[in-house]
Amino acid sequence: MDINWLALIVAAILPLVTGFIWYNPKVFGTAWMKETGMTEEKAKEMNPAKTYGLAVVMAFLLAFFIWPQVFLGGAPDMPHGVEPFLTFKHGALHGSMLGLFVALPVLATNALFEQKTFKYVLINVGYWVITMALMGGLINAWV
Repeated sequence: MDINWLALIVAAILPLVTGFIWYNPKVFGTAWMKETGMTEEKAKEMNPAKTYGLAVVMAFLLAFFIWPQVFLGGAPDMPHGVEPFLTFKHGALHGSMLGLFVALPVLATNALFEQKTFKYVLINVGYWVITMALMGGLINAWV
């Protein structure tokens, strides 16, 4: 199966979109700032071109990793990458599983050593589970 590079590029932009919503002060932004110790002043010191540019590059690497997870595999009599598996729902399932079984252990382990709270872990892991579900769904459905 050929890689849909346009789908990967769009999927790489999704974390910025979901992050804009998820980390909005009216959603989890205020709680996230409290849990991380981030201040408005410190946030203004960020270099937006560097931060957002590298975030998109990292998200593209993630999208490139998600691609084979949603298209390859399956049982011999039910291979992925063919109908009926080419759906948003199927890709979202794989994406959310990656969030739970990759992002959760990595972020929770870091949080343990950084002595961050469980709330901090829930906010960040929740973001990645939803984001990876959306990325997987988009990549899988956009054939």
